[in-house]
Amino acid sequence: MAQGKTRGLRGSALEELINMTNEQYSEQGLALMQKVPTPITPINIDKESRHITLAYFDHKSTVDYIGAVQGIPVCFDAKECSYDTFSLQNIHPHQIRFMEQFEQQGGISFLIICYNHLNRIFYMPFADIKRFWDRAQNGGRKSFRLEEIDETMELHPRGGYLVPYLDMLQEDLNRRDREEEEKS
Repeated sequence: MAQGKTRGLRGSALEELINMTNEQYSEQGLALMQKVPTPITPINIDKESRHITLAYFDHKSTVDYIGAVQGIPVCFDAKECSYDTFSLQNIHPHQIRFMEQFEQQGGISFLIICYNHLNRIFYMPFADIKRFWDRAQNGGRKSFRLEEIDETMELHPRGGYLVPYLDMLQEDLNRRDREEEEKS
């Protein structure tokens, strides 16, 4: 398959692990997260199998997942990379705007980033995403290195959960609470 044709499939392995985790969270009553479908317009449909064989994206999608965790609105995007450096070109301006507006409405936004070549997955709070994004917008690096990520936010499979992001979501909330206390 040509390289250009596989581009849309990036993230599908990570998303499958997240989907399984989300099913478990839902079954346990811990969270209700939905995969946001990518809006497409079919061009060609195979009449026999009724499968779409050619389509184009209608408009830009926001994030991969949206829902609620214990009454807290949550949205996040899943990203994969194959190098120790993550290019910010993998995050789109409309996604940053959406996550920022989501946060302004009292929700929690984050990324789940998988470094495929290292088999490591991280939870990245929106504050960190925004810091890297702003740095790039102000003429700095247009990427961030693995060593710039908070290593304490690494996700390790446990208790049957393949991508147990709720633990890091709680840590993110705890940090936000501590920052608020320090401000007052």
